[in-house]
Amino acid sequence: MTNTSSSVPGQFTFVLHSHLPWLANHGRWPVGEEWLYQSWAASYLPLFDMLERLADDGFTDQLSLGITPVLAAQLDDPHCAASMYEWLADWQLRATEAAVSSDPDRAEAGSREYLAAQRALETFETKWRHGASPLIRRVASSGVVEILGGPLAHPFAPLLDPRLRMFSLTEGLADARARWGFDPAGIWAPECAFDPGMEAEYARAGVGHFMVDGPTLHGDTALGRPVGDSGVIAYGRDLTVSYRVWSPKSGYPGHAAYRDFHTYDHETGLKRFRVTGRSVPGDQKKPYDPSRVDAVIDRHVEDFIGHVRQRLIDESARIGRDALVVAAFDTELFGHWWHEGPVWLERVLRRLREVGVKVGTLAGATRAGLVGEPVDLPASSWGSGKDWRVWNGPQVEHLVTLNAEVTETALDAVAKLLSDRGQRNRVADQIVRETLMTVSSDWPFMVSKDTAAEYAVSRAHTHAHATREICDAALRGRDAVAEELARNWARADNLFPALDARRLYAIMTAEPRAKGHGAEGGM
Repeated sequence: MTNTSSSVPGQFTFVLHSHLPWLANHGRWPVGEEWLYQSWAASYLPLFDMLERLADDGFTDQLSLGITPVLAAQLDDPHCAASMYEWLADWQLRATEAAVSSDPDRAEAGSREYLAAQRALETFETKWRHGASPLIRRVASSGVVEILGGPLAHPFAPLLDPRLRMFSLTEGLADARARWGFDPAGIWAPECAFDPGMEAEYARAGVGHFMVDGPTLHGDTALGRPVGDSGVIAYGRDLTVSYRVWSPKSGYPGHAAYRDFHTYDHETGLKRFRVTGRSVPGDQKKPYDPSRVDAVIDRHVEDFIGHVRQRLIDESARIGRDALVVAAFDTELFGHWWHEGPVWLERVLRRLREVGVKVGTLAGATRAGLVGEPVDLPASSWGSGKDWRVWNGPQVEHLVTLNAEVTETALDAVAKLLSDRGQRNRVADQIVRETLMTVSSDWPFMVSKDTAAEYAVSRAHTHAHATREICDAALRGRDAVAEELARNWARADNLFPALDARRLYAIMTAEPRAKGHGAEGGM
């Protein structure tokens, strides 16, 4: 067990980034809404249960939790909520079928999954029936977490036209205020992407702090750093600690005893096998055995805490003052990708206090003065190479071109439709909505990483087509057709009902176009 005899200098911070692209009404299985319901059941339900338990036990400032507006919209959406309930019921039915199998391993897994589905259904019925926003408000007001906001539809901001970029940011923060009743002090910048000059936009929008990857700060993440003269603080992910949990090559979830993410029981769709070994093919995986897991989780808890303690001690000694260590991950790692992740996370948070490690949020780090001298940041991301290659490399050049063309078409149409600064224009609103979904960072990521690439390309082109055909009808003066097209597309893409294109037009006409790479830029 880790030594608990003395307190540790500095502060440790968990940051979780919760995000999925808009999936509602765009396919179910094997790609589409299924991703939302899997993540909701495996990650979001247990995460909020954990936060409520910690709050009830008097824990405060345990982590900074980013929730993107596009995910928040789905977690509050009536269609998604109804479909989630159906998905949970189907999970239980599939488990029932497995539980009566003549295969003893499948039957045991079915009984286990039946109980898990039952707990999830009870949680969903009692706590989520009005969407996620009531829970988010509750955990935020308890003080157990800091909630981070973000731009509307998760664009790769450095490649976005600066006018649309500023609109997406300010509208994303307004969406958070409308849903949760407070202004997030910080954001998770999509893909941790940064381009010099964006700090000024953050300052104008009222953003106090944001996340970058460790190499953006040249690996020196021991303190938050104000960016230039903006006063906006960049906090860097400590890769030494973060990669202990999960990296492109290794991490705790790959342990042989943990449940395997990739291998399904094809008869029931249940995941009932363990990792067994990294090179073991799916048809040779061993059955998952929960009795093997508990001690492994505890070992990984102690291993992680030992590294956090030592990193805080070493970094504080190096800089001659209390240091900050930030470990940041996608929320979906905990539960969805790594079945045991939620249990590990709660045990870590409870154990850290026992061993004298101060745990806090990014906002708490600012209040505690864990901030160093100003720095100028380079163009960067947390993707491969820590640059922009995932989002503007040769594999996705066609999407970069598409995004530039669609953005230009949309902005020209909005300028013409709203030139009289009249009443709200629902056609212009839907043009903006479809454009934002066209330029989502998810589509080039999925192509570059070859994860459902065909779906990603289809989604990008679907939204691009919607943008083009609404714009074409509107600019030809075919008002009735444009209005009908906008209504029809809004049936599928009905997120962000408060989105008002007049506010984008105000940004477009307030000042000359800001300097930046724009949609056609690159590194």
